[in-house]
Amino acid sequence: MKPKLLVATRNPGKQREIRALLSDVGFALEFPDDRGLWERPEEAAIEDAESFTGNARRKAEYFAKLAGLPTVAEDSGLEVFAIGGAPGVHSRRFAFPPAPDTAEQDAANNTELLRRLAGASADRRRARYRCVVCFLERHDGVPHLFEGDCLGRILTAPEGSAGFGYDPLFHSDDLAKSFGLATPEEKASVSHRARAFRAFAEWLAAHRA
Repeated sequence: MKPKLLVATRNPGKQREIRALLSDVGFALEFPDDRGLWERPEEAAIEDAESFTGNARRKAEYFAKLAGLPTVAEDSGLEVFAIGGAPGVHSRRFAFPPAPDTAEQDAANNTELLRRLAGASADRRRARYRCVVCFLERHDGVPHLFEGDCLGRILTAPEGSAGFGYDPLFHSDDLAKSFGLATPEEKASVSHRARAFRAFAEWLAAHRA
């Protein structure tokens, strides 16, 4: 029987991507709801660090302590250079505090981003997606960190409906099209999250052989 690994995210889009990315790591993946770890009020305060690294570590520690399992967590977001790296760590709640309806939240965040960049030139629309992954064997263990990013620019209007979050607005340099037009396989070949989780999977294979 495979050992269990808790993946500390409730986001359905991230769950789909991470499940595919970690399909060969030798662990049985579980998510919080799989273990009856229903969302608690204190979760709202977990992601209040000032960096992706801080948020990923806080999530990993919180869920590892609750589950008593090896836990991997990530924090990721979009950084637009001309507006000081915003939305950055506030990517999920850029327009307003996180809403239960993910589609509503995504739409509002995209609208706010377009408003901030209204009239901006292509040079001022340069951006990157960034992801930090934190793995803990136990809640008080040594954190192992892995990073990934991908460069692109913000479009003036959404293109495509694939992916989630800011994907329809993010034109990938690697793919020469928006993540909203990319297949899951195309996105997984270049995305920030894929690069960070591949680094984690490679480390895991080397250290748990």
